[in-house]
This record gives sequence, structure tokens and C-alpha cells, in this order.
Amino acid sequence: MSKCNSLEEVRNFFNNDKFATENGMVIEEYGHHFAKCSFEIKTVHRNAMGNVMGGALFTLADFTFAVAANWESPGTVSLSSNISYNGVAKGNKVIAIAKCVKDGRSTCCYMIELTDDLGNLVATVVMNGFKKA
Repeated sequence: MSKCNSLEEVRNFFNNDKFATENGMVIEEYGHHFAKCSFEIKTVHRNAMGNVMGGALFTLADFTFAVAANWESPGTVSLSSNISYNGVAKGNKVIAIAKCVKDGRSTCCYMIELTDDLGNLVATVVMNGFKKA
């Protein structure tokens, strides 16, 4: 797959990421080494305490990293990641924004910030990627 040129093309390509898309993850924006994705909070995303489950937050962060690192030239996979859960989502939606910190020859590093639609910080993630292609 070569570089996608429209939001529709990017969404179509990443529609094959079934775990994320079937759990409601949506690509909202993309740009050079950047992506913004989200999901509407549903019952399936909640844990026993009624909060958004950490795995749902990590899935959104991982998906957002994948979009940011791969929409221009696919082939980057996650090498390592570190998530810090900073608070609970109080709104109806979780939004993740991935920004490239370093883009090297064979590795890259992204910061992903997750907030709710009220602006509350929910989690921060650092992901390192390996460029297979």
C-alpha cells in the first residue's frame, strides 16, 4: 500500500484493524507523523467499577500510533510502549492525539495523549516503533 491521500482512504486501510474498529475506534484526523482518533464510551468499554477499562484506553493509543506512523508509508510496528493512567474519563468520548517525537532511520518515538471530551487528561503513552519497511 502506498501513501493514502484522503481521510476515506486512511479509514479504509485501517478498517482492517478489526479489534480497534470493531470496538468503536474512529480516525478523526491525520497529518505528517500525526493522528487523532477517538471512541464514544459504551458499556463494552467499562470495567467493573464503571470506568473506562485500561485495555480500551491502550487500544485507542496503539491504534492512534499505528495511524500516525503508517498512513504515509506502512511498515512500522510497535517496539515498546509505556502507558500512565492519569485519571478517569468523565465525558462521553475518549480522544487520542499522537505526535512524533523522533523519526529515525529504523525507529521512531511517539507521544500519545488521551483526554475525554471535557478536556480531562486520562492517560499518556510513549510508544517506540520499528520500521520494518
